[in-house]
Amino acid sequence: VQLQASGGGLVQAGGSLRISCAASGRTTLSHYHMGWLRQAPGKEREFVGAIRWSDGSTYYADSVKGRFTISRDNARNTMYLQMNSANPEDTAVYYCAARWTSSTRVTITNAPSSYGYRGQGTQVTVSS
Repeated sequence: VQLQASGGGLVQAGGSLRISCAASGRTTLSHYHMGWLRQAPGKEREFVGAIRWSDGSTYYADSVKGRFTISRDNARNTMYLQMNSANPEDTAVYYCAARWTSSTRVTITNAPSSYGYRGQGTQVTVSS
């Protein structure tokens, strides 16, 4: 599966931004978990959240829970990350990622290394 992220940019603290990830190369994503990872300068890549494509279940890192929302458009094979109440600590390059699973019931993982498919990143900068 190929992943293409878009929509990054500059947002003021407290503001909102939506970034997208278009997946291609598969007719169905039902056995995939699609996720967002991010990496800030000088820091390790970290898990932001993910969605189990088969049923839309989501899982978020504590740092973004209640502020960020992941959704999907099945018809377009596109995933979205709605970022609300952004703060400067959210500044990072955001990567779209995917994990293939043998079953549609596999629990979502927050381990970045489990997401073997990665797209190019999109920069999100939150100004204070």
